Amino acid sequence: MPRDDLRGRLCAALAAPGRPSSDYDLNKHVSLPPDRVLRPAAVLIAVTPDERIVLTKRSPRLKHHPGQIALPGGKQDPGDATLTDAALREAEEEVGLRRDAVEVLGEMPAHETVTSFRVTPILGLIRADFSPVPEAGEVAEVFMVPLAYVLDPANYRIEGRIWRGQRRDYFIVPYGPYYIWGATARILRGLADRVADA
Repeated sequence: MPRDDLRGRLCAALAAPGRPSSDYDLNKHVSLPPDRVLRPAAVLIAVTPDERIVLTKRSPRLKHHPGQIALPGGKQDPGDATLTDAALREAEEEVGLRRDAVEVLGEMPAHETVTSFRVTPILGLIRADFSPVPEAGEVAEVFMVPLAYVLDPANYRIEGRIWRGQRRDYFIVPYGPYYIWGATARILRGLADRVADA
């Protein structure tokens, strides 16, 4: 797809109404306390010139979410003026994607996680080819998934497991050897829904 067509399609998706997004979407039996405190975070949905999305496999040595698949991103630090700044900083640290190499298109509605984060997905186009450099202590691998694959709702399934004594259902979008699930899969499914509705 020509670059301008892709940009237009993604911008139209950002402008679409969209649907609520959280780790609890599929778990209506969970009652969330109204006074809960959510920490701000952001992830970057970075689309390459050949229309692939950048994903990471977290290091198996990490204390939190070891070995899981994630979009580049993390919590907003005091030095981050905006959530977009947080996503771009984390992407530069985690995969070596320079901030000036990304054309930011906008942000999607925030996603609430079971780990008490309010994660805002930032959608951007990478201006040119780049060679990923995984952050040694945090990222085991950087890989790409075709945008067309994650935009196809047929590639998503719902699975579940017992978590903290209750069944928890969640989206998955497996790709080759990669088990993409939880918040990452839900955020990508949100993008797929918005593109379909645009």
